[in-house]
Order: sequence, then structure tokens, then C-alpha cells
Amino acid sequence: MQTSKTYKIPFLVLALILIICFIINISLGSVSIPLKSIFNSLFGTADNESWQYIIQNYRLPKAFTAILVGSGLGISGLLMQTLFRNPLAGPFVLGITSGASLGVALIIMGASIFGGFFATILISKWSIVIAASLGSFLVLLTVLIVSAKVRDTMAILIIGLMFGSITAAIVSVLSYFSSAEQLQQYIFWGFGSLGNLSWYELFIFFLIYCIGIILSVVSIKGLNTLLLGENYAKSLGLNIKQSRLIIIIATSLLAGTITAFAGPIAFIGLAIPHMTRQIFSTSNHKILLPAVFLFGAIVMLICDSIAQLPTSDYTLPINAITSLIGAPVVIWLLVRKRKMMF
Repeated sequence: MQTSKTYKIPFLVLALILIICFIINISLGSVSIPLKSIFNSLFGTADNESWQYIIQNYRLPKAFTAILVGSGLGISGLLMQTLFRNPLAGPFVLGITSGASLGVALIIMGASIFGGFFATILISKWSIVIAASLGSFLVLLTVLIVSAKVRDTMAILIIGLMFGSITAAIVSVLSYFSSAEQLQQYIFWGFGSLGNLSWYELFIFFLIYCIGIILSVVSIKGLNTLLLGENYAKSLGLNIKQSRLIIIIATSLLAGTITAFAGPIAFIGLAIPHMTRQIFSTSNHKILLPAVFLFGAIVMLICDSIAQLPTSDYTLPINAITSLIGAPVVIWLLVRKRKMMF
């Protein structure tokens, strides 16, 4: 494996691009703010109070959310693709997103069962976050119990997909009996959003995110060993069950928290690891993990900047942008790689 010194320049370039994308992201929006005023607001010397309020309470939290979401989903995808040795594996293969979706569906489309007053209490921002978190946690708990009894990694993947099918069926039944207003609210949540978090919510999001990142870093050695195959990894003294458990918990914390706070966001977790491998041409997770972090954050900031429709009052669903931009890029990269192989 190549040393990290070889990649010093690419990392510096990615870090510079990330800073540029961050500045561009906070400079775009329905309100046109001069670049000089943006820098003044960042350093606490704003020349316009309303502009400073918009930047500090709306645009900065949204930009930081984009960084956390993009990097977290990218790292989750990398962990899953290595664990299952499957290029189609993403952060949601364990049914985590499906569990979150079911929790939100029960709150939004099942709240009417409790009547007007209780429905009003149940349907709130924090109740949706808590419901998504509980749904993700229950699915994670079930997967962990299964993984303790099942040795085959692919069996865990299939079980996760089955959980997704079951929860999707329950959501479909709830949708059938729901009102148009409830169904619309659930669909809007499914679009994904980066701009709904306050600084306090972002802080809680960041704390859980950090735990997931720490567990991901701890699992680097195990990830590199798993690339050689489980049997060979065992011969090298790797505790497969423990490493698998750490990787599953890290993925679940990252993907589950992101889904709870930002909604289900497609493509990023699946595509970013592939795009990063194409650029860095390495399988060493000491290189891939920070590279995926930077690349995922950059792509998410770019997608969010496009979704804002600069100078317009409209904001497109972030899911639509990530899929429309990302899918063709991944197809092109994979076709290009295949041509180079022959």
C-alpha cells in the first residue's frame, strides 16, 4: 500500500476546494449578499444586521449540515462496501433508513389515530427526529442480534434488505389510509433537507456524528485486513465478530443520525467511495477514509448550492440533485475504468 506522503498534494487540493465550495454555498440564496459582507459577517464585523442574521442563523448551519451529511454518508458507504465486499452496498443496506422512515411514517400518518390535540403534540420537529432515531435504533438492535448469531456477512446484508422490504410494506399500508395532507408531509420529509437545523440541533447532530467517525477511525486496521478475505483476516489474528460489530455500529450511528436530522438522502453513500477510489487509486483505508470525508463534503456542498436555485425563492429537493448529478458521473467513471482494463 502506498504511503500517505504520496497523497499530500491531492489532500491539499481537496481541502482548498472544500473551503471554496463552503464560501460559495453560504454566498448563494434568495437574498443577494455581497461577498465582502459575507466575510465581514463571518468575522463578526457585519455592516448589515439582517444579512448577518441570515448568514449566521440560516446559511452557516445549512453549510455545516451539508459537510456532516456528505462526509458521514460517504464514510458509511465506504464501510459497508468493504465489510460486504460488494460495490453496490451503501449505508442503508442494513435497513437503517427504512427503520427511520417507518418511525416517521408512524408519527406523521399514524398520529391522526390519537385525535386532534395529541396529533398536534406528536407531529413536531423533535418528535420526527426522535421517531426516526428510534426506528433506526430498533432496526440496528435487531441486526446486531442477528449478526451475533449469523457468521455469514452476506446473510446479514440480505436480512437488512428484507427489513427494508417489511418496513416499506408497512409504510405503504399507512399511506393508503392517510389523508392527502399527512401523505404530503411524509413525502416532503422523504425529499431530504439540509436547511432545517438550528445551532442547538446541529450541535447534537455533531456529537453523535463524532462518535461514528471515531469508531470508523478505530476500524481502519480491520477494514484493511477484511479486504484480504475473512479467512485470511482470521489467520492474521483479526477478531472478525468484534470488527464487524464496530463497523455496523459506526455506520448505523452516521446513517441513522443523518436520516433523522436531514431525511433520507440518496446516492452519496453509494457513489462517493467509488469516485474517491477512481481519483486516489488505492485500497488503503488510511487514505480512503479522510479522502471520502473531504470528497463527500465537497459533493454535498455543490449539490446544495445547485438545489438553492440562486436568486430564486425556490429550493429543489436535495435528493433530486444528488441523483441527477451523481448517477451519470458514477456511470461515466465505471465505464471509463472498464475501458482502461481492456
